[in-house]
Amino acid sequence: MKSLLCGSMLLLAAGASLTSCTDWLEKDPEAIVAEDEAFKNYRNFQGYIEEIYNMIPDKEKVNYCTAWNFGDDAVHNPEGYAHMDHQVDLGNYRNWYTNSQCWLNGDRSSLWRNSWYSIRKCNMGIEKIKSLVGTDEERDLLLGQLYFFRAWWHFELMCYFGGLPYIDQAFEAASIPELPRLSFQECADRCAEDFLMAYDLLPFDWDETLAGQQTFGKNDLRVNKFMALCYLGKCYLWAGSPLMKEFEKTKDGGVAQLLGASANGKTYDYDVAYCKKAAEALGKALDLVNKGTVKYKLAEYKYSNIYDHERDENAESCYADIFWTEKQNWNMPGSTEAIFRGAYPGVNSANWNCAKIFGPKVAGLVHHDNIIHHPTANLIDQYGMANGQPIYLVQNGEYVLNPASGWDPEHPYKDRDPRFYHDIVFDGFHYVLNTDGLTAAQKKLEYCDLFTGGAMRDVDHGSSTGYFIQKLVPHQNNEGDRWYDWDHAFQCYLPYMRLADIYLMYAEAQAAIATTASDLKDKPTYCPSLSAVDAINALRDRVNTDDYPMEHVQPNLMDTREHFIDEVRRERAVELSFEGFRWCDLQRWLLLTEPPYTVKYSHEFERLEEASWFKEHDPKDAKVGNFHKEELITRPLIEKHYWFPLPDKDIYLYEGFPQNPGW
Repeated sequence: MKSLLCGSMLLLAAGASLTSCTDWLEKDPEAIVAEDEAFKNYRNFQGYIEEIYNMIPDKEKVNYCTAWNFGDDAVHNPEGYAHMDHQVDLGNYRNWYTNSQCWLNGDRSSLWRNSWYSIRKCNMGIEKIKSLVGTDEERDLLLGQLYFFRAWWHFELMCYFGGLPYIDQAFEAASIPELPRLSFQECADRCAEDFLMAYDLLPFDWDETLAGQQTFGKNDLRVNKFMALCYLGKCYLWAGSPLMKEFEKTKDGGVAQLLGASANGKTYDYDVAYCKKAAEALGKALDLVNKGTVKYKLAEYKYSNIYDHERDENAESCYADIFWTEKQNWNMPGSTEAIFRGAYPGVNSANWNCAKIFGPKVAGLVHHDNIIHHPTANLIDQYGMANGQPIYLVQNGEYVLNPASGWDPEHPYKDRDPRFYHDIVFDGFHYVLNTDGLTAAQKKLEYCDLFTGGAMRDVDHGSSTGYFIQKLVPHQNNEGDRWYDWDHAFQCYLPYMRLADIYLMYAEAQAAIATTASDLKDKPTYCPSLSAVDAINALRDRVNTDDYPMEHVQPNLMDTREHFIDEVRRERAVELSFEGFRWCDLQRWLLLTEPPYTVKYSHEFERLEEASWFKEHDPKDAKVGNFHKEELITRPLIEKHYWFPLPDKDIYLYEGFPQNPGW
C-alpha cells in the first residue's frame, strides 16, 4: 500500500509504469522527465495524463487466457480451474493476490496496482495545475480528466473491495498516510463530488474545443461530460443498492460490516435517497441521448443472418461491433454505443489469446491452449421468450417454470429472445462455414453436437453445459474459417460502460424509488420521454425484427414494484451477458450467497433429429427429448464473500486500515 500510494518521487514519461518507491532508480535516465517539463504547457500536461488512459486494464487481454466473469453465468473447462472465476466458485477469493490471469491483479495489467498509481498521478496533476501556462479551456480539460479518473479508479476498487480511504493528495514517498477506511456510501459521496467536478469542466465533444482540434477526429476515447454524468449515476445507484444500504461504519471508525445474519428478504430494500440521485443523473443522460445532444445511440440489431452476424445491407451500425470488429482495419470496437473504454488495444492484440478461448478444442477445431470459457445453463435460462415472458420465476430460492412463457421443453430453443440466437451456440448450430483444409475429425464437427453424449460435450475439450458463447468472439474463429488470421484484422475490446447499461440502470433506479406499480410508467421531469418501463422496452425494440420478434415487458411483470425489479435484473443478465457485471450485480443485490444463484448447472437432453436434418433446417426448430438440468457445482459462498479480501501486507501497515469482515 505504501509503495502504491506514494508511488514515484519523480515523474515518469508517458507509458512507463511504477510499482514501488525505488523502481525509478532502475530507469534509463533519458526516461525521466523533469517536473517543470511535465506540467509547463498543455501539450506536455496532456501527455502526462495519457498514461492514465493506458493504465486502464483490458479485461480480455491481461494474460494469455484471462478471467473476468465471476458470477453464475460462466464456467471454465477443467484445464482453466486455476483461473480466478473457478477460484471464486470455490470461495477462494484470496487467490486474486497471485492469479496472473485475473484482471484484478494480472501480469499485463492490474486494477489494484494501476489504481493507486493512477490516483497518485491525478493528485499530483491537480496540485500542479497552477503552474500550467495555458488557457482557461486547456486548464478545464486537464482538471476535468484528473477529477474523473480520481473518482473512476476509486469506484472500480470499491466495487470489489468495499469502502476505502479516499486519496485526494499526493503524499510524500517516505510517509504512510494513515487515512481511515470509509464506508462504501462515504466513499461514493467523495467519488460523486469528483464526477460532478468533471461534469462541470469537461465538454460533450472534444472536437468542438479549440484544444481538442490538435487531435481532431481522434478524441473518442477521451473522457467527456456525458461519461462523467453516467458514472455519477452509476456511483449513486451502487451506493443505494441493498448491500450498500446494509453496511455502516463500525463504532471504532473502522471497516464497514454487513448487518444481519442473512441477506435473504432484503434484496428489494434500496436506499431511496441515493437511488433518487441516480435516477436524476441517468435520466438526464438519456434525455440528452433522446434529444440528439450527444453522439451516443443504441447500436442497430439488423442482421441478414443472425447466427453468423451478417449485418443487413441497410444497417448503419452493428450490435456486434460493440465488442469486436473484423476486416475493418483493426478498428477499435464500440460502435455508436460504447461510452467508456481504455486505450486502443493495438493491432493483432486479440489473436494470440482472446480470439481462441470461447470455442471447442475437440479435434483442435479452435486453435491454442485448451482453455474454454462457456456459459452456464443458468445464463441460458435467463434468455426469455419472444413474447416478453421469462421462462422461469424465482420463488423461495428455486427456479419455477413460468406458465405464461409458453416455453416447450421438447423445443427448448424455439421462439426465444433474439439475443439468444445472436449470443449463444447451441446444438445443431452451423459452427464451421468453410471446411476446406480441415481434417476428417474436424469436418465431423461442422454442425455442433451439444446434446448429452455429443462430440462437443467432452468436459475437457468441449462444453460441460451444452453451450458455447459467441457474443464477444464470433464462432468463425475456428480452424476452418480462421477469422483469427492476420488478413481478417480481428479486433476485440470489452467496454466498461455502454449505452444499454444506462437504460438498465435508469430503469432500476426508477423502480427502486417507486412506491406503487403505476410509478413505473411515470415519466419524470428529468427524463420526460422515458419511464422505467420505457427504458426496458427501448432495448427490446432494438432487437425486434420481423424474423425474430421481441415483445415489451408484460403486464404480469409490472403489477408490483418487486416483480418489475426482477424483470429489470433478468434484462441485465441477458443484455450484459459475459461482460463482467454479473458478480457485482448479484453482490449489490444481496443475492450472491442465496440459492438458486449459488448453483451452476448444465442442460442435458437427447437429440431426436438425425444429424443430416440440421443441414436443411434451422437448429432452433429441432425437437429434443428428456430435457433437464444437472448440477455442476454449488458455490460455498457465505457472508464474507460479498467483498474480496485486501492483501494482508497492506492491512498491517497501520491500525486504521483493517481487513474486510471474515477474512
